[in-house]
Amino acid sequence: MNFRDEARLRGVFDIRVIKAGREIEHYRDENMIMSSARDALARLIGGAGSGKTVTKIGVGTNGNGPTPDDKGLTGAYSKPVSGCTYPATGEACFAFTIGAGEANGKSIREFGLLCSDGTLFARKTRGVIEKADDIEITGTWTIKF
Repeated sequence: MNFRDEARLRGVFDIRVIKAGREIEHYRDENMIMSSARDALARLIGGAGSGKTVTKIGVGTNGNGPTPDDKGLTGAYSKPVSGCTYPATGEACFAFTIGAGEANGKSIREFGLLCSDGTLFARKTRGVIEKADDIEITGTWTIKF
């Protein structure tokens, strides 16, 4: 009997946009996992994964839809994720906040999960968020294996 594992790597992106202390938007959608993420995972399990752990969230200005071969964000601002939890078997959930004092003046159209060496692991595009000092973005990004 032949068995085939059809599990696919996928992500769930979930953010809340807070303006002057009030939630003005809740957005949740699946996202694209980059080809470079598959390489990062292969290197991790093979013991050559230095720099291949996800450690940062990034925002950028490119609203063009993602492709598997995307390598980075345009006009990027990045910072460390707030933490990582493991909500279910085969899941890693990265929490993040883009605070009121961060990325101001950017027309945010894209988000990315980045490895410590800068490898783009996952990317999500969406409608613009005009980032100002009264706006905070909080969210989670869950990668499911």
